Amino acid sequence: MKISVADERDIALKKIKDEIVALKSSPLYEERVKNRYFPVIGEGSHTAEIMFIGEAPGENEAKTGRPFCGRAGKVLEELLISVDIERKDVYITNIVKDRPPGNRDPLPDEISLYAPFLDRQIEIIKPKVIATLGRFSMQYVMNRYGLEWELAPISILHGKVFKVEKFKFIPLYHPAAAIYNQELLKVLKNDFQILSSML
Repeated sequence: MKISVADERDIALKKIKDEIVALKSSPLYEERVKNRYFPVIGEGSHTAEIMFIGEAPGENEAKTGRPFCGRAGKVLEELLISVDIERKDVYITNIVKDRPPGNRDPLPDEISLYAPFLDRQIEIIKPKVIATLGRFSMQYVMNRYGLEWELAPISILHGKVFKVEKFKFIPLYHPAAAIYNQELLKVLKNDFQILSSML
């Protein structure tokens, strides 16, 4: 019996989840066990046209295993609603799948360890658009897909559209940056209008 594309994707993404759950070689694994955290693999449609890539899970995310489920997640949902996109129709993940202690930025070796899982998620889901949330994911995607010569601060690149072989790419500010800054929220809303026009 031939299995559907959706089933194939479900199986391939489940394999990634199993590998990350068992990733004892990660420097963040002990932190996960000690705090009874979950790895945060990703959430949403396995046939999504838009994939959002954040940086690393926060505490709420690590406690639930869901990406963007805290205050930044509420901002992200508000931004999606502003352009008539439902959260269930996109795929949301991070480069680093385990929470760095104290909410610090992910380290280069942590990004290197987890990035191949992200690469596989992109290959499986085949989004038309990748939107990065924050500078670490922006830098990774730009370096990975031949846009390193375009690299600049996120304050310059946010909302710009780039075309690579397999998808369109738009860097965005991290929604957490807009929690205390209404001006950034306006910027993000404008950038989400650009994002929605890319489909």
